[in-house]
Amino acid sequence: MKVGDIDRELDEAKREGPLRDIVIPPCPELLTALQAEMQKADPDPAEIARIAGSDVAMAAALLRTANSPLYARARPANTVSEAVVMLGMGQAVAILTGFLTRHAIRINSPLVEHFWETSTRRSLAMAYIARQLYGMNAEVAQTCGLFMHVGIPIMLQGVRDYAGTLAEALARQDRGFTETENAVHRTDHAVVGAIVAKTWHLPPVVAVAVRLHHDFTVLQDNAVPAEIRSLVAIAALAEHLVADFEGVQPQREWEQHGVQCLACLQIDEAEVDHWVDALHSVFESVTLA
Repeated sequence: MKVGDIDRELDEAKREGPLRDIVIPPCPELLTALQAEMQKADPDPAEIARIAGSDVAMAAALLRTANSPLYARARPANTVSEAVVMLGMGQAVAILTGFLTRHAIRINSPLVEHFWETSTRRSLAMAYIARQLYGMNAEVAQTCGLFMHVGIPIMLQGVRDYAGTLAEALARQDRGFTETENAVHRTDHAVVGAIVAKTWHLPPVVAVAVRLHHDFTVLQDNAVPAEIRSLVAIAALAEHLVADFEGVQPQREWEQHGVQCLACLQIDEAEVDHWVDALHSVFESVTLA
């Protein structure tokens, strides 16, 4: 699929395709406010702190994360303003985006009981990997990691019999996850996740990367922007590292396409082994209570 066709595909899927009746949660108002501030030529850290502080639970989550072992600061942040300054606006907004997304999209299924913990680990792994690579935006990678599988809870809520499809997709090893979804529902969580990203006015590169994150043909397609190819490869690597940490069975996609992903990112297994050690404490630090 050409990148230029994705917008049209998403619009058609929502307007007249199999997803025409699905309900996409509206973008949280506080996230819209954060996006508006960050789109200014000179975003104001005080305004980011004001927005974050307008919700007690969100402010507490930001402070808890800023003071976690993940960031290993010499001194703790005692106020939301200090947390924003210490983290930087981009990282603070990425953390707040995660909080607001989790609270906007509820999950009531034992099939994905630890969905947000896994998504958070994936997003942190993608941010970490992006920082090790030249020219990658870590906050964009972090947001991609959070939204890569967000279509799954949306489909659980709005697509009939999707729970059975999800159980089958999780269990099957003879075909891909999205292949199973499409066989039953003529669409998949990558399409739905991309619709959410687009509806919520996330950076266009996020929506495209979410849409393509199971399409490994793009890794060698020079018509696809390098940033998107890298995000697809980073997502697969992060998924592999998180699954290994969580004790999940080997990932079929990584076994099939891992070598391509590493080649796309121009890294080798030795570098990945080093990152495994660095990310272990990051993954352990994830607590969303």
